[in-house]
Amino acid sequence: MNILSGLKKIFSAPHGKTEILPSYSAIKFRVVVIDFLDNIESNGGENLARLLSTKEGIAVGFFDDIFPKNFLNLESKTLFDLIDKGQSIIERTHADVIIWGYRENDRIRLNFQTAQQYEHPDGTYLSLLDSFYFPASCFENPSQFPPAILDVIYGAIISALIPANGAARIQKRYLLKKVIDKLSKDNSAKSVSVEYMPYIMNFLGIIYLSYAHDNKEEKDFKITKSLFETAIKHQDLLNSPLHLGCIYYHLGQLYDNATHQMETRPAAYFKGAIEYYHQAQRYLGKYTYPYDYGYISYKLSLLYFNYWKQKEDLQALRDSVFHLREAEKIYTYALFPNFWAVIQGELGQKLALLGNLTKSNEINELAITSYRNQQRVITERRDPINWALIQESIGEICYRLGRQNEDRSSLEDALECFHDALYIFENAGQEDKIKEIMTNLARTNQILNSL
Repeated sequence: MNILSGLKKIFSAPHGKTEILPSYSAIKFRVVVIDFLDNIESNGGENLARLLSTKEGIAVGFFDDIFPKNFLNLESKTLFDLIDKGQSIIERTHADVIIWGYRENDRIRLNFQTAQQYEHPDGTYLSLLDSFYFPASCFENPSQFPPAILDVIYGAIISALIPANGAARIQKRYLLKKVIDKLSKDNSAKSVSVEYMPYIMNFLGIIYLSYAHDNKEEKDFKITKSLFETAIKHQDLLNSPLHLGCIYYHLGQLYDNATHQMETRPAAYFKGAIEYYHQAQRYLGKYTYPYDYGYISYKLSLLYFNYWKQKEDLQALRDSVFHLREAEKIYTYALFPNFWAVIQGELGQKLALLGNLTKSNEINELAITSYRNQQRVITERRDPINWALIQESIGEICYRLGRQNEDRSSLEDALECFHDALYIFENAGQEDKIKEIMTNLARTNQILNSL
């Protein structure tokens, strides 16, 4: 069966004016293939590295250090070991992407890992749990490796990248455009059995989603949706519910992205994103695959918050806080300090809004606690401007509490916070912020003098 049949029609559909993108030939994304965990003598990892070395825009290395790889079974109890070992290899090799290979009977499973895969606010659509399967026999004669399958792997690598700057972002999109065009013209996957259909379709969906994520055209949305839906239609071929959860996760990402990009039917996109994210969490559970569950919770929080901003639905704001609390339980200060700080800042903002709307002293105090938590990472010494912005936010909550309760202590706390922020902004010469803080100080003193 030709698994990629029909994709030529999909991928080569007119996209309006032809886009000419510059090729940043100086940019080379570093990819490292880890020696596969295989129960037979093979050179699978080395062969894949050699095959990938012909691809544009990547510099490929092979990592053959011997170490236990039993964590590659993707069981929840060893998942952190996998993440931790991968991060250490990424740091050691300076890789942008590493590839893990694992034999399951007569198949090879590939997984892709990047630094900050589970904590970068603008990260990749690809999860470490996304698994690409293909026949182990492909490596018996690497010269006959199906080019289309290699291009899907290459596309997955490019999709996994988290660009460090604008030039790298342009290069990533340029490479994705080229691989999509090439896949639309290649029928070499016809020799691959239908049992691989859902995995291939899932990765094609990821590739297209990564390419078209900032497009406003509905046809791009429909193309990506059709790829993931085709994967779901063949879910009986998946060997684990985990893989189905990943597909629902990507459908959630697709609809989530549409809430920002699409100008029509925004409510339908919000509904679809929330439903698919919740569906994904049925398979990627809090106690089985906590990092994916937690990141989905974080994305749900942002969705509910944006929905609140549009509809002023107080329950949506409460739901936003709930899902942030779920993410907070997983992304702890000890293991993910930077992302934990992001979550604390989000909690501070949303609790402050909720406290203001409900006139709740307790919720406002919780907001202050979250902002103080954030300052455990964003310190005055390391990041003075952002630290001062947090102080200003705390000061505003204290001012509100003081005015609401005629409480001198809260107003004095507000004054202290505003003075702390003013000192930083004066040293930085930020005139606009200085004016804001002076206004805050004046109104706080006015209320204090009236008590």
